Amino acid sequence: MRTMTSNSENQITRSDLIKSAVNTGALGMEFSWTYYKQMNIAFCLMVANMLKKIYAGRPDDYAEALHRHSAFFNITPQLAPFVGGIAMAMEEKVARGEVEPESVNDIKAALMGPLSGLGDSFFLSTLRVVAAAVGISLCQAGNVFGPIAFLLVYNIPAFLIRIFGAIKGYELGIGFLDEAQKTGLMQKIMACVGIVGVMVVGAMSKDMFWASLPIAIGQGDSAQTLQDILDGIMPGMLGMAAFWLYYWLLSKKINPMVLILCTMVVGIIGAYFGVLA
Repeated sequence: MRTMTSNSENQITRSDLIKSAVNTGALGMEFSWTYYKQMNIAFCLMVANMLKKIYAGRPDDYAEALHRHSAFFNITPQLAPFVGGIAMAMEEKVARGEVEPESVNDIKAALMGPLSGLGDSFFLSTLRVVAAAVGISLCQAGNVFGPIAFLLVYNIPAFLIRIFGAIKGYELGIGFLDEAQKTGLMQKIMACVGIVGVMVVGAMSKDMFWASLPIAIGQGDSAQTLQDILDGIMPGMLGMAAFWLYYWLLSKKINPMVLILCTMVVGIIGAYFGVLA
């Protein structure tokens, strides 16, 4: 039976959230990136101290929470603390037995896609370009402050969003969950979040598959590639077929590193013989 706690000493504080937003995990989201689960290691490192506080004196629950947050995670790095804040608000509910543990990863999965779309557009396509323009213009004028200006223009907003994102994510998580519980909306929300999470994972499975079948069928102007025919039936069919193949192989306890190495070998051989492109 899960031990419940409501001890105020186990509650996350603003200081905890700020520290998590600028710790090694938060700042190193892409340093430990893997093809297997992408940013999961860094996310665990980002929230580990807060989880240790929430589950103080409960080592088994702490270990279970760490394992829970080792699931697949990928997002614009600057927005990871916002998701971490929401997740920690939910973990406090989990620790008191008020929320099912599985719902934490459902929420994380539902947030990854939409927030990554917004974050990448702002940080990579807008802010980085503006920062580079400022820095380059200063460098062209012979001003040694150019590289520093680039770093400041890009990183000051990034760090502010990290810090305030963690705080607001936690506040939003607490208020939202409390209101949902009072109105009896929690179960419906969890069901909807689960559906959205599956949709996001499905879209990512298709979009993160970069291969095609260039084998030509037919002759002359009427010739079509096998990839064109498959896309005509259902776009992304090849990617989804690969997803289900890997899912089945993982269910058979095949080591993910073995799958990654086999994928590299198949890709090289397929490209060499013109079967894959």
